[in-house]
Amino acid sequence: MRIGIDFDNTIVSYDTLFHRVALERGLIPISGPANKISVREYLRERDSEDQWTQLQGYVYGARMSEAEAYPGAIEFFSWARERNIQPVIVSHKTRYPFLGERYDLHDAARGWVQKILIERSPQLIDAQAVYFELTKQEKIERIAALELDYFIDDLPEILLADGFPTRTTRILFDIDSRHADTRLVSCASWQTIQRYFEDRWTTQP
Repeated sequence: MRIGIDFDNTIVSYDTLFHRVALERGLIPISGPANKISVREYLRERDSEDQWTQLQGYVYGARMSEAEAYPGAIEFFSWARERNIQPVIVSHKTRYPFLGERYDLHDAARGWVQKILIERSPQLIDAQAVYFELTKQEKIERIAALELDYFIDDLPEILLADGFPTRTTRILFDIDSRHADTRLVSCASWQTIQRYFEDRWTTQP
């Protein structure tokens, strides 16, 4: 069983971090909802798209080490390791922010993986099983080349894209239950994802 997993907004939750940094910069009122989408919408409604873009670069770069895993994500990696299942991270992002300081976003993300998933006992993923691509197309090509049995992502447009391998079962991490598509296995939490795989693991010959 080979399981591929997206990184941003699938393994890593940025809600608390975006809210905290936006408050530090005085970009939002303290009374606003503490999640990434609310911060984005607040700034966009005030024609502050550039501030939102710079905020993303700063969070994904300088503050990446403060980001948290979604509840249950680390436990899923532990569950997989105990069963000799090697998860593979395949994600995409630009190398540098579009605006603001020139942080290396790939290095920042790899640093998070190193700290949270590799430098622990037991180690939960191999460094060679982590891929950060520059574009969505390159990400899809990587998923196909790895011949994964399953892939977990928060973006339906990735899972339903032309060229996404038909051999790979597509699992949507849909924490807000906003999407409905019979072509996808939808799970609203990592606990639900783990139960999905536990069912398949116990029924294997």
